[in-house]
Parts: sequence; structure tokens; C-alpha cells
Amino acid sequence: MLQNPGSYQALRDGFRWEIPARLNLAAQACDDWVARAPDRLALIDLSGGARRDWSYGALHDLSRRVQAALCARDVSRGDRVGVLLSQSPFCAAAHLAIWRMGAVSVPLFKLFRRDALASRVGDSGAAVVVTDDEGAAMLDGLGVSALTGAALSTDAAPAAPEPTGPEDPAVLIYTSGTTGTPKGALHGHRVLTGHLPGVAVSHDFLGQPGDVLWTPADWAWIGGLFDVLMPGLALGVPVVAARMPRFDVAECQRIVAEAGVRNVFFPPTALRMLKAADATLPGLRSVASGGEPLGAEMLAWGRQAFGVGINEFYGQTECNMVASSCGALFPSRPGAIGRAVPGFDVAVIDAQGQPTAAEGDIAVRRGAASMFLGYWNRPEATAEKFRGDWMLMGDRGVAEGGFLRFPGREDDVITSAGYRIGPAEIEDCLMSHPAVATVGVVGKPCALRTEIVKAYVVLKPGAAPGEAELMHWVKERLASYSYPREIAFVEALPMTVTGKLIRKDLKARAAAEVSA
Repeated sequence: MLQNPGSYQALRDGFRWEIPARLNLAAQACDDWVARAPDRLALIDLSGGARRDWSYGALHDLSRRVQAALCARDVSRGDRVGVLLSQSPFCAAAHLAIWRMGAVSVPLFKLFRRDALASRVGDSGAAVVVTDDEGAAMLDGLGVSALTGAALSTDAAPAAPEPTGPEDPAVLIYTSGTTGTPKGALHGHRVLTGHLPGVAVSHDFLGQPGDVLWTPADWAWIGGLFDVLMPGLALGVPVVAARMPRFDVAECQRIVAEAGVRNVFFPPTALRMLKAADATLPGLRSVASGGEPLGAEMLAWGRQAFGVGINEFYGQTECNMVASSCGALFPSRPGAIGRAVPGFDVAVIDAQGQPTAAEGDIAVRRGAASMFLGYWNRPEATAEKFRGDWMLMGDRGVAEGGFLRFPGREDDVITSAGYRIGPAEIEDCLMSHPAVATVGVVGKPCALRTEIVKAYVVLKPGAAPGEAELMHWVKERLASYSYPREIAFVEALPMTVTGKLIRKDLKARAAAEVSA
């Protein structure tokens, strides 16, 4: 467990990665605790309404039952297995079971619709998905076997994990991009180790007596799974499981009070909603936030509302928790996202791959423990992610006195209510509507959500669908959070001479609409 040495520089100078030759995520997050303290509190489950506490021993037993059911369906080492579940002990147990047997878990989001699920299940090659009855209905007709809790027997698989190493594949998380279908970022069993330093410092050294960790972010994303659930389990900090399909201020306050939450990761949109409601959350020891920089006003409000400062952190699915603020070590800077986490070499580089004092591309040096193994079955896309020894984060930045500052995004991913949304997938979906000739999708600035999805649609001659029809078309096929909240029907889109959409012109138009 990371200890506070009193200064940021001392922490960086004294940090060394400890990654053994044999490493298994299930052992790291659960089984090792069972050997030491099986009755220790692992999860506080509010997902079913009434509180139920889960020890490491109980979680271990459930995961071994899931593992036995997977073995009965001929799942073996290296196979991809989907997990389509909301925050719950069953969700945690499913991932642990998959990792223990050396298979690869594929987190899937309950707000996905048919096309979004089909693309991820199909691309990953997952033949089995661990889910509940609701999820089984969503998967019907997709050619996969749904394993629900009702299918579990009292039999348990052997307790010993497969002898995996840090580079062996463990989890395949799909990330939104600007072109084509979503890409699967494949991580090895070292991914949790790589997250622990950043999680620790973003919570002012997580693991203090009485710490209890929660996030409203779903465990289907790297932020919920590896910024909260698995680090909490690995560090022996109780993690709260609570269903919240959409953020609700009153429900948030109830969860924090009932579970005795002391440490929370809030996406920026959740913070804005709490601020708009003038809500307070007494009893917190640390608040972390990531996804986009917070301004001075939000940081000041957070200190007043929570009684503690908000620590901002930075990363992405391919390489997460690479920079963070830490109020226990240094004061935050509004507009900056903190400093490099111990163990990570983070820099702003130029086109030649050299660190620069000017604006450039934010990058992380190869060898970081949380860095992905590569994109699933996409070696060319993996190669494009790197510039020499540096992995590009896809953001522009400036290094200022050891802090990292954002002038703006380099790519066109839309950041809305904490979700990263790729415009290409939405464009492809709208193009499948019989009335649509062509379409361009961008993010439109929004005070609450950071951005909303805005679609500019060119219709086929004689077609006249309404906005609601096209919104519904996307909402029912992709995800309920990624449908266009505004649609404009236009005569033509800005195009290059080669017929490529000039997305920056559409973004400028959307921004001008806000100004007007």
C-alpha cells in the first residue's frame, strides 16, 4: 500500500514497480485476502435495496461457482467471456472467475442496445456472456450463450488460479474512437498493479482506517472497474455496489449515508448536478474526478460542499491513471489535471517525438504498468497509437512547472456526461436509416454535460423523418446515453475535395449556435 512520504518528489524518487513473474488478477483482488483474512469486508451491496455485506470469503465462493459454470460450458484459458451486469457482487465475482481460469473478461454496458452489443460481442469472439435475466433478453439472437445466476450450482471450481503472468491477456475493454467501429483495448494481468499508485494518490493515499470507496460510474468502464472496484478490493478497502442507471442527487446522498462512504470518484457531470442542487455530502475524506479538467469555481465549490478538495486525475482506456492531483502532497491548480503519477513518465511531445515546452501531444513512455497490450486484432491501429517510445493519449497539452494542462482535444471523441462517445459509430447508425443520405456528428458545448451529441443530417430526396424518429433510431441500437440530443437537417455537409467530412467546421458551427 502506497504511503505518504511527505512530498511529491520523495514519492516519485522512491517509487519502484513490483510486478512478479507470476501474477493473476483474481488472486491480487480477492484470493490473496482470503488466505489472510477471509472474513474481512470486501463489498457493501446496496444493489438489491437492503444492505448486505460481503466478505472476501463469500465473494471468493461466489466467483468459484461462476468459474465452475464457465468450465461446464467449455470456457478455457484465453477465451473471451462477456460480463453484462450492473454494479453487484455477481459482476465482481464474474470478472474474478474469468481471470482465475486464465480467460479474458469483456465488460459490457447495460445501457448498450442491440447493435452496440453485437459489434462488441462479435469482434471479441465471446461465446459466453455472464449476465442476468434482463441481459439475457438483450443478448437473444446474437449467437452467444447467456450464463445467469440461476444457472449456478453449489459446486465450486478449484481455488488455485491459472499460472498467468503480467503480460498474459486478462481484460478486453472497448473504447470509442473517431473512425470505424469501437476498438478493443487488450490489457494484461498487470493492469491492476498499474492503476494502484494513481488510485492511491487521487484519494490522498487510499487505505486509511475507515475508508469506504464508491463511484456512480458503471463497472463496465475502466473508470468503474479499475479506478474503484478492483483497486479497492486489492487494497482491502470496502467497495460499495449500488445500481444507478442515471445519476440522481437524492439517491447519491442516500448511498453515501447508508454505506458510510468516505472516498468517492465522481465524473464531472455528477459534480455539476450536485452543485446545481446545492447538495452536501458530509463525512467524505477524499473526492476524485476524471474525464475533463474542472475549473476554479468547481474546485472551490467542492471544497465548500464536501469539506475536502477534489483531486483530478487523467488517463484513458489504453493507459489509465497516469496523472493526478493529490491534496495530501501539493495544492491543485485550476485548469490543470495534476502531475505525473509515480511510476509513469508523462510528457508533452512534438511531431518528432521529443518533449517540448510548447503545446504538443500528451504521451506516456512505453513500459507503464497500466498500458494496454494492443488493440484486439488491430496491429496497424496499435502501431499508430505510438510515436517512437511514446504512446499518444490523443489529447493536446502543455507542461507547466510539472503540471499538465489541456488547451483542447486533438481527436473528435465527444465527452458527454462522463462518457466518451465516438461520432463514427453514431454516423454509421444514422446512415442505416432509409431516409438519411449522409450525416456528420460532433459534440456541441453544454454547461451541464460538457458536450451533447449533435447530428447534422442530409436527407434523401422526398424523405421527411422527424428529429424524434432519428433520435429513437440511434437510442434503440447503440446506447441510451449516446443518441443525438439535437438534430439539424441541412442541405449539405462541409467536405474536402476528396469527399472527407470537415468535422472542425461542424464543431465550429455547433459552438456558434451556443454563442448565439
